[in-house]
Amino acid sequence: MIFEASRAKALNQLDNFVKNNLTEYSRLRNFDFGPEKRSNVSCLSPYITHGIINEQEVIKKSLSKFSFSKNEKFIQEVLWRTYWKGWLELRPNVWTDYLLELNKIKNEFQNNQNYLSAIEGKTNIDCFNEWVKELKENNYLHNHTRMWFASIWIFTLELPWQLGAEFFMQHLYDGDAASNTLGWRWVAGVQTQGKHYLASEWNIKKFTNNRFQNIKLNENAPPKVSEKSYQIIKQDFNNPPNIEDKNLLIFENNLSFEITDFKDNNFKKIYLVSNSNENRSIKLSEKLVKFKSLLIKDQEQRLNDQSIDCQIINISEITNIENCFALYPTVGENLDYINSNELKINFLYRNLDQLAWQYCNKGFFNFKNYIPKIVSTFN
Repeated sequence: MIFEASRAKALNQLDNFVKNNLTEYSRLRNFDFGPEKRSNVSCLSPYITHGIINEQEVIKKSLSKFSFSKNEKFIQEVLWRTYWKGWLELRPNVWTDYLLELNKIKNEFQNNQNYLSAIEGKTNIDCFNEWVKELKENNYLHNHTRMWFASIWIFTLELPWQLGAEFFMQHLYDGDAASNTLGWRWVAGVQTQGKHYLASEWNIKKFTNNRFQNIKLNENAPPKVSEKSYQIIKQDFNNPPNIEDKNLLIFENNLSFEITDFKDNNFKKIYLVSNSNENRSIKLSEKLVKFKSLLIKDQEQRLNDQSIDCQIINISEITNIENCFALYPTVGENLDYINSNELKINFLYRNLDQLAWQYCNKGFFNFKNYIPKIVSTFN
C-alpha cells in the first residue's frame, strides 16, 4: 500500500473507490483482508486528515453514485472525524490532560520490557506483531484492526492507553489529536465511562478471513476507570467580518486552499506552516514527517500554478508574520504552539465545522440524527 502525497492522487483514489468499490462498502467494510487488499475501504483518511480533500468532496462524490439512504453508512464513517474534532473542541482539556499523563507515564515505562516488546512487534501474539510491522511499513491500519490493536495493548499486554495512542500518532498518516486520542479513550472505557471494547479471538479470525490462528487474549478484562469528567467549554467559532487584504497561515490540516470556504477572498500572501518535531510533544516518525512535508510542497505547487503568492515556513517563524489570519488548526500540536507562545491570531473556521460542531455536545448516536441536515448544506 502506497500513499502518494498529492491532491491529484487523492482525487484519483476517490474516483476509483466510488466507481468500483462503494457498492460493497457496507457489507465488507469491517473486514481486514491484509495491506495489499484494501479495496473494501476507501483509504482516503490520510488525505482528509490533511485537508488534501475534504468531507464535502468525498460525500458529494458518493452521492453522485448512490442516494443518501444507500450511502448512509459510508457518509457516517466520513463524518466520524468531524464529530470527534467537534467533541474535542468543546472539551479541549481532554487533550491537554492526555499530554500531561503521557509525559509522566513515558518516564515510568521507558525501560519497561513489555512496552519495548510491544512497539518492536515482539510479543507472543502473532497478529499484533504483524500489525506493528504493518503500521511502521505502511503508516496505516484498517479501522477494525486499530480497535483490536488498542484492546490487546490495553487489556492483554496491560499497557497504558496513553502510550498506545502516542505510538499510533508517531506512525499513522491519518493521525490527528481528536480521532486518535478519543478512539483510544473509547477502547479503554474512559471516553464513555464503563463501556470498553474487548477484542476477541473469534472476531479477529472472522474479520481477517482466518489469516491468524491461536490468538490468546484477555477477553474478560474490566474497563479502565478515570475519575476525571469534562464539562463543555463554550467556544466562539464565528468568523470575523472583514478578512480581505491580510496574510493567511495554513497549517497541515487544510492543505487545499483552492477548495476552502475562503478561496475567493483576497489575501496578501499565504504562508504554509510546517511543524517540526522540535516543537511537538509527540515526536513523529521520519516517514510521517516526510509525508507531511511532501503534502505541504504539493499545496505550494498548486498555489504557484495559480500565481498565488505563497511561502513555506516553520511554525517558529509565525511570530514574524504580522496582520494575519489562520485557517483554524483545531485542537492539537499546532494550536498548542500558538497558545503556549500567546500569539494573537484571528482564526477562520470552516462552514462545515461551524454547523457540525454544535451537534457534538453529546454522543455520536445523537450526532447521527443531524447528518442529513449537515449533508443538505453541501452545494
